[in-house]
Amino acid sequence: MKKGIVLLLIVLLVSSFAFAQGTKEAAGSADAPLKVGVIYISPPGDMGYSYMHDQGTIAMEKHFGDKVQVIRMEGIPENESSERVMENLIDEGCKVIFANSYNYQQYMLNVAKRYPNVYFEHCSGYLANDNMSNYFGRMYQMRYLSGMIAAKMSPSGKLGYVGAYNTPEVVRGINAFALGARAINPKATVTVVWTNTWFDPSLERQGAIALLDQGCDVIAQHQDTTEPAKAAIERGKYAIGYNADFRGMIGDDRILVSPMWNWGNYMIPAVQSVLDGTWKSQSYWGGLEDEMIHLSSISPLVPADFVKQVEAKQTEIHDGKWDVFWGALKDNTGAVRQNAGQKMSDEAMLTMDWFVEGVVGRVN
Repeated sequence: MKKGIVLLLIVLLVSSFAFAQGTKEAAGSADAPLKVGVIYISPPGDMGYSYMHDQGTIAMEKHFGDKVQVIRMEGIPENESSERVMENLIDEGCKVIFANSYNYQQYMLNVAKRYPNVYFEHCSGYLANDNMSNYFGRMYQMRYLSGMIAAKMSPSGKLGYVGAYNTPEVVRGINAFALGARAINPKATVTVVWTNTWFDPSLERQGAIALLDQGCDVIAQHQDTTEPAKAAIERGKYAIGYNADFRGMIGDDRILVSPMWNWGNYMIPAVQSVLDGTWKSQSYWGGLEDEMIHLSSISPLVPADFVKQVEAKQTEIHDGKWDVFWGALKDNTGAVRQNAGQKMSDEAMLTMDWFVEGVVGRVN
């Protein structure tokens, strides 16, 4: 009987020890950092689009400290190979994956459907799933303000725009820029050159040079690097930056202003929701009200009284009193696209495939 009691006590002790060890190991897993994968279309050294995304990633890392571990993948093509990159990140233990370029979206959706326990965040697209969100910002608002500045500073009224792809995002930005310009100079034109690439410093520069050769004296861009702006400065002309503060980087006041992103303002709450267990799929389109977008400081070459005019318009946008695509609009063939008093819906803006009056070029 005593032997039986002793054996029973031994079994209970071993079981208790095993349970304690298992609990300890489980607690250790719970305390392990959340692994977050980040996929960039170009290296952060582009000093533009991916650079600013990486600034958002850095802000997220600083915010969470050792609660989060980030794995970066840079220069990933927008093709089937991106699916393998996402799956490799999942194999590394990533529970959240961000991808920062438009044409990743279908590949991310494919992977999201195969891995329902991983959270996916796609920038600039429209596809979604139960475990996949899309996010972007109302950069068209900053494009409008930069168009105002460009028209004010242009001696000729001939503005140039180096565009990547003819996606609704890029078209919408060009239209907003043109509307801002024509609010200041009703005769201003915006000539568009397509490069058909997000990131190619050589092609971006060539696009700018082609516009400068046509007499454009302010160059704006929807491209990932500083090359279009540099080309303009080298010709003694003006430039509008994008993504990052090009004037601060290049050190030339002829870069009049740069529309900029605050990606960390989305990434931080998205990761926090995963940590809290409250993450939900969403289609997010933030603007001035939540500081997803902003302008860099404006060049001292721009008259101070005009800067106040730009700031007043920005306040109107911020307060919801006015927005870029409100009111009568014609396309660049003269056809009426929107009547006076109407406000364009988000859906119409997100699918925009036509140019406004004053834009020289074709979408298709």
